[in-house]
Amino acid sequence: METNLCVAGFGGQGVMTLGKFLASATCDSTDKNVTFFPSYGAEQRGGTANCYVVISDEMVGAPLGDVMDDLIVMNGPSLQKFLPKLKKGGNLFINSSIVSDDIERDDVKVVKAPVTELALEMGNAKVLNVIMLGVYVGYTEVVSPEVVWGTIEHKLAKKAKLLPLNKAAFEKGLEIGRSQK
Repeated sequence: METNLCVAGFGGQGVMTLGKFLASATCDSTDKNVTFFPSYGAEQRGGTANCYVVISDEMVGAPLGDVMDDLIVMNGPSLQKFLPKLKKGGNLFINSSIVSDDIERDDVKVVKAPVTELALEMGNAKVLNVIMLGVYVGYTEVVSPEVVWGTIEHKLAKKAKLLPLNKAAFEKGLEIGRSQK
């Protein structure tokens, strides 16, 4: 089994952190092979950012492919840029708080989650990526939620006061992802 994922959005939406959490969780707690490949735009916060995560039972060759199994888009420009790379039958995860474009393809599974809106309701816009990570893990089960949460908990250990909010955000995402299967 090999899963190719692209996560794309604006700088400041936690795109890289989402990819790092998933890659680290998989690498540290499973016997799967993982590649994480970040790509930053010339700008930082507000500019474009995307990353690729490949999870495989076999050795991973190049992390960049022309065809992705899964695509997470956090903004409209990312949808336009990366949707053509999503394979037929692939999974498209959309931040529906920001992305309102019509999906012109009927050969992919679309999972919508208003992660920006939910993060704001939770009191901190910075957890939108953790919500989306929960949506992705809840829907795909590519890695167990316990393993992913363990990694998030470890990475945020020095900021213990952030753990309850991030745990609630991750659980909310899992709930959304599982409900859309």
